[in-house]
Amino acid sequence: MKRSLLFLFLIAGSTYFLSCVHDSSFNFDQLLEDQLNLRSTTGTYQGYIMPDGTDLSLLPNQGEKNPVTQAKVELGKMLFYETGIALENKYPEAKATFSCSSCHVPSRGFTAGRIQGVADGAIGFGESGELRSKNPIYLGDEVDAQGARPLPTMNLTYVTNALWAGTFGSFNVNVGTENVWHQDTLVEINFKGLPGLEANNARALVVHRQVINKAVTDSLGYTAMFDAAFPEIPENERYTRLTAAFALAAYFRTILTNQAPFQQWLKGDKAAMTEQQKKGALLFFGKAGCSDCHNSPSLNSQPHQFFALGVNDLYQTGGAQVFRTGPTDKRVFGRGGFTARQEDMFKFKVPQLYNLRDVGFYFHGASKNTLREVVEYFNDGVPENSLVPASQITGLFRPLGLTPTEIDDLTEFLSNGLFDPNMNRYVPSTTMSGNCFPNNDPLSRIEMGCN
Repeated sequence: MKRSLLFLFLIAGSTYFLSCVHDSSFNFDQLLEDQLNLRSTTGTYQGYIMPDGTDLSLLPNQGEKNPVTQAKVELGKMLFYETGIALENKYPEAKATFSCSSCHVPSRGFTAGRIQGVADGAIGFGESGELRSKNPIYLGDEVDAQGARPLPTMNLTYVTNALWAGTFGSFNVNVGTENVWHQDTLVEINFKGLPGLEANNARALVVHRQVINKAVTDSLGYTAMFDAAFPEIPENERYTRLTAAFALAAYFRTILTNQAPFQQWLKGDKAAMTEQQKKGALLFFGKAGCSDCHNSPSLNSQPHQFFALGVNDLYQTGGAQVFRTGPTDKRVFGRGGFTARQEDMFKFKVPQLYNLRDVGFYFHGASKNTLREVVEYFNDGVPENSLVPASQITGLFRPLGLTPTEIDDLTEFLSNGLFDPNMNRYVPSTTMSGNCFPNNDPLSRIEMGCN
């Protein structure tokens, strides 16, 4: 009871002081620290600090089957950008022209540079993936396109079950869903008892038409890296999509936005955030209620939660070409498309919130183009998708009563307070094939200046 009363006092206090924009003597740092202490699941603001990545054993959610090692990380880092494994392409012209990073571009928050991620069946890149378009030789249903906006491949050490619906992974939120694991050959991987990242990566290599076997690792020069990463696995099982999936998962767990201003502030550098960003953080963890759902170090939910916000789907967005999705696509039903439970329909995973500034497309259906539009959508509290029943919309989605200045402050915190500017530290200078990456088609090579 005392904790609840203190929290209400702090919220009221923060609302009052945030209106006093000319009061430079007020200690925003102390108020934010106090508020974080109340909101943190650990009871202290330090619970929001990410590991620095030097001690791999500190990365959460590794699981006993795939402890993170430096050898796995280095292999996964190379495979993620390697176009040489793109060998199940639909047409010969697309052989070895795409990679995992075709749809997860570091400069776009490790997500796609266009409204929908497209790997096989697309050409071009632009500066950061925004000019990627369908290859004219492909029909619309022949391209490898994702039916929802691809989630970022960073801060994934805080993810236990992959995709917007939490489909992949044998544990955590998927315990009790075993009755639907036979729905297709991809979801059946959950019967292997794998964590979410490993299960998802193994099926992704299949879906995205990439090949791993001994002949491929020999020809590209990766065999020695597989040997170093998986010495305990017999050689006849060592060079496979599954071991590649394990290496990719290890790499993903090390991609952390731990140099963002908010992270620096949490670690003691109180000058790392501007006053406006601190005001925005106070709103995030206070009046705006964002941390009711986004409350882990990566600001996703722990354990994973799924909510219906009534946003539009990709096929409803308009103005841009999308492929292989529509009103009957089970992915538009979110968690319910996986579990087939009525109570799960139209509910999507609470995602992490770092490095969203330059993404340009927000929510699973890319229905918003700026973070300010996202904040305004939550502030208005009015669903935009008439196909989502009102009974499914979470009660947490309601008008917030933020003023225009408060919207500015919260947007600034989300845009720049949570932005790590140095994500290229996770990108290799080259891959073993020597191919251009993230794409290797002729148009992409020209646009990227890669010869």
